[in-house]
Amino acid sequence: MAALNFQVLAKDPSCAARVGTLTTTHGTMPTPIFMPVGTQATVKAMTPEELAEVQARIILANTYHLYIRPGHELIGRMGGLHRFMGWPSPILTDSGGFQVFSLGELCRIREEGVTFQSHLDGSRHFISPEISIGIQEALGADIIMCFDECPPSSADYGYVRKSMEMTSRWAERCKEAKRREDQALFGIVQGGRFPDLRERSATDLCAMGFDGYALGGLSVGEEKEVMYQVMDSCEPLLPEDRPRYVMGIGTPADLIEAIYRGYDMFDCVMPTRNARNGMLFTSGGSINIKKACYAEDPSPVDPECGCYVCRNYSRAYLRHLYRAGEILSSRFNTYHNLYYYLNLMERARVAISAGRFTEFRSEFHAARQGFDGSGAGVVAGKHVLP
Repeated sequence: MAALNFQVLAKDPSCAARVGTLTTTHGTMPTPIFMPVGTQATVKAMTPEELAEVQARIILANTYHLYIRPGHELIGRMGGLHRFMGWPSPILTDSGGFQVFSLGELCRIREEGVTFQSHLDGSRHFISPEISIGIQEALGADIIMCFDECPPSSADYGYVRKSMEMTSRWAERCKEAKRREDQALFGIVQGGRFPDLRERSATDLCAMGFDGYALGGLSVGEEKEVMYQVMDSCEPLLPEDRPRYVMGIGTPADLIEAIYRGYDMFDCVMPTRNARNGMLFTSGGSINIKKACYAEDPSPVDPECGCYVCRNYSRAYLRHLYRAGEILSSRFNTYHNLYYYLNLMERARVAISAGRFTEFRSEFHAARQGFDGSGAGVVAGKHVLP
């Protein structure tokens, strides 16, 4: 069997949104799909069984963090990530590039690769494109990513150009280094906010030929308009018969806008991290369960939600758990948020199949009362700065 098979099943006639299936060694998933983030071989506060309950079909694990602890070689000896963490379904590992470069002064970038200090103990390490692929092969994920540099949103044209060109050279080295035939390899389009650099990056990667293509360097501080402009400009450059993955975008509105523009896969820590901080996503916008106004509120988090938490518990109880510092607070909040995200993907797929995604998108923004949970307002389907 091929490492990855992607099929487009339906397209919405009014926009670029599409429904498909993506098959990997460990199973098939529908697209568009959201991938919960399991940074250290665990989606925080959730068991694998609970992830299955909320209809998670694929999760993301982090190459950098697993390399640092407990070590990719150990995980390989234990049978790979799937067996190590008890998750039988597909896994995607990022290359570790974003985490390494986020260390700032603790890392040094050169053509050969990146030298950096561990955030845990300060020990020095080196990762090259070849080493990144080797780590990901030991981890055994279904989908692995090319090693890339993610420049900050404030970087000037000259820096971004050099970074993009090096990322293309690294992508070629990653493809040459790959040995396992049961893993799919995605290239990552870089180029910051500059359309010509994004075009060059996409052209380079498509010429090399990858199993899928990702947009990197988004949701790193740029304005919403820039994010959507990058999506708009890159979509026609990417092959229709390959999955398109926007890395790291996270608000529900961002996901809807990316789907509208023809993208298939997404990940972000937002639903899980925000859950642990008391922020819950609902069909009418996000709520902060810590607020005193919920102290005697008998209603569920979201009356339109069918998740286990909303069927059984009140806002008052969830506020009590959070205020009391109970572990169950993080578990219930995370369960609800992930259910919300994955159910949103299901609703989007239904709307696309029915040819009414543009209408669904408008209804989504209207129901959320002009806010997407990130502090940015939405006006007539377009983002404006808060």
